[in-house]
Order: sequence, then C-alpha cells, then structure tokens
Amino acid sequence: MKNLIYSLTTALIFAFSISTFAQFPPPPNNNNGAPSGGSTPVGGGGAPIGSGLVVLLALGAGYGAKKVCNYRKSKLAE
Repeated sequence: MKNLIYSLTTALIFAFSISTFAQFPPPPNNNNGAPSGGSTPVGGGGAPIGSGLVVLLALGAGYGAKKVCNYRKSKLAE
C-alpha cells in the first residue's frame, strides 16, 4: 500500500511539474524603428542582491545566536 501511494504521488508530481515551465521571453524591443525602451529591465541589467543578502545573513546570525542562548539556558537549568 505504501509503495502504491509513493508511486502515485511521484507520478502526480511529475505530471503537474510539466505545466510549470516558464514562457518564452518577449522579442527585443526593435519594432522596426519605433521608439522603444530597449531590451534591458528597468534599473539596469542585474538584480541588486547585495543589501538583501546582508540583511538575510544578519537575521540568520541573530536567530542562531538566540537558539544557542536558549539551549545554554535550558542546559544550565537542569
């Protein structure tokens, strides 16, 4: 019974994942000489992930420090 459920779940995951493929990108904005904004995204070609990465690392370090502090307090209370 477990093998049947496992096989059915795996088959459903593969069947539904086929429909999640991304669409093709739009063509470049040439439009035969018409004014256009170019083919690069607004704000430049890359995503600014530097400051967001720092924030995530800081939050992870704070969360880890809190877990260590709580663990040490629980071991001292025993």
